[in-house]
Amino acid sequence: MAETTRDIKRRIRGISNTRQITKAMELVSSAKLKRARERLEKSRPYYNTVLSNIQDILATTGNMKHPLLDNREVKSSLYIVVSADRGLAGGYNAGVIRLAENKIREDNIDAKIIAVGSKARDYFKKRGYDLVGDFVGISEEPEFADARKVGNIALELYKNKDIDEINIVYTKFLGTISQEPTILKLLPSTEVHEGSSERRTVTEFEPSTEEVLSYLIPKYIQSTIYGALIEASSSEQAARRVAMEAATDNADEMIDELNISYNRARQAAITMEITEIVSGADALK
Repeated sequence: MAETTRDIKRRIRGISNTRQITKAMELVSSAKLKRARERLEKSRPYYNTVLSNIQDILATTGNMKHPLLDNREVKSSLYIVVSADRGLAGGYNAGVIRLAENKIREDNIDAKIIAVGSKARDYFKKRGYDLVGDFVGISEEPEFADARKVGNIALELYKNKDIDEINIVYTKFLGTISQEPTILKLLPSTEVHEGSSERRTVTEFEPSTEEVLSYLIPKYIQSTIYGALIEASSSEQAARRVAMEAATDNADEMIDELNISYNRARQAAITMEITEIVSGADALK
């Protein structure tokens, strides 16, 4: 019986140590989530301004054609899959990877992958997908320079006609306890044409309209990717915070149950000792 109480105490000690880790990770994720949400709010005005400028140009020029806006017959697609570098975030990584793979299988065309995060990189590399780029170590605190690098690779492939469309697969941040895996088509994008049909004031562009669009469209792609990276970063921290909170609560429940088991085992051991003492005393009479 004494060995049983020792085993229970050892289990309580081990679970308590694990609980300290999960609680600490929960607090760290909460702090990172706050910073990620602040970055998200700051990036939206830049993105909206670039998009608005492109729409204004298309409205002014009568929805002119541009190589980066033309629709093509889709024979090859690029998927920028944004995952995490670490686990312990519930179903965060599995959700975005599953969505990308299901889309690839559904379209049944040649697919190229740019993986952001080691989880996506390892998954698609192991399964033989065409990995044209990978970025590790940026998922938790992405910078605009990271989005620029990803966007440049994607645009170069698009300009060379190695791909016919660019998609980004990321987890959209809806709230602390709600995140949604999402696919967004970057090129050719219908979003830049929305609101561009209404002709506005006549504007002249220097050196030319094509040059201005050639400058703005990559900025639009880069800012959209940056926004998706921040959304994914917020979603990752929120998912990890919820997962670690649930793990901490489960640890508390297990500790409570083990304490009850320990008290019962200890009470049984004391009862057994008292019974042996009484029995020995009766035998001496």
